[in-house]
Amino acid sequence: MKKYIWLVISSAVILIAGAFLLGRYVLPNTALSALPKQELSEGQRGEFGIDKNVNESTIDQYLGRTDSVYRDMRMLKDPGNYEAISGDSYLSGFVKGFEVVPLPYIVNVTGLPEPVGETYTGKTLFTNTNGVYTPNYKESMAVLEALFPKDKYIFLMCGGGGYAGMMKAMLVALGWDESKIYNVGGYWFYEGANNVEVKRVNADGKTVYDFYKVPYHDINLYTLTENK
Repeated sequence: MKKYIWLVISSAVILIAGAFLLGRYVLPNTALSALPKQELSEGQRGEFGIDKNVNESTIDQYLGRTDSVYRDMRMLKDPGNYEAISGDSYLSGFVKGFEVVPLPYIVNVTGLPEPVGETYTGKTLFTNTNGVYTPNYKESMAVLEALFPKDKYIFLMCGGGGYAGMMKAMLVALGWDESKIYNVGGYWFYEGANNVEVKRVNADGKTVYDFYKVPYHDINLYTLTENK
């Protein structure tokens, strides 16, 4: 019996150590302090809905909260030309603790900067028509509630802040508590201690992306029941 318990403990230690090495795990923060009241940033960042107090500069203070979930809204490879606005169409890295849920698979994307062009235009969980969100599948709302639990604080991030702002607007329109959803801005501006780099140059001098590091939620629309 003692040998079995020791094996279980050893296995757990190995799993957690592996998660640390892959950059996917942060220690749970059980000493939960009150979050700052939401306040929009100034200028264009405010137009995106990025918070003034909880953002790329301060997010490290709020990682690992047991009352929260952390979602990065980017695709692994976005069809949009984000290099045109000094970004990266590939998911070049992420903040440790965030899990990737690609917004363009959740809802059709509108209002991108003109130089970016179009992003993904295929099937989506919902269709946004002038702020009205229509589910395209019988399971659409169940998927959304599983990915963005209503009983948790939700921290949203993307490349520059736009996708995160779109996701927050959608959740609020569908009944989520706005005061519990923070748009923390863009990974492209993050300079904290919890950066996990996905983009690297290999031994042949080629740029590669180690997507195996990314905690990714696959939204497989082809397994869902389409609304007629």
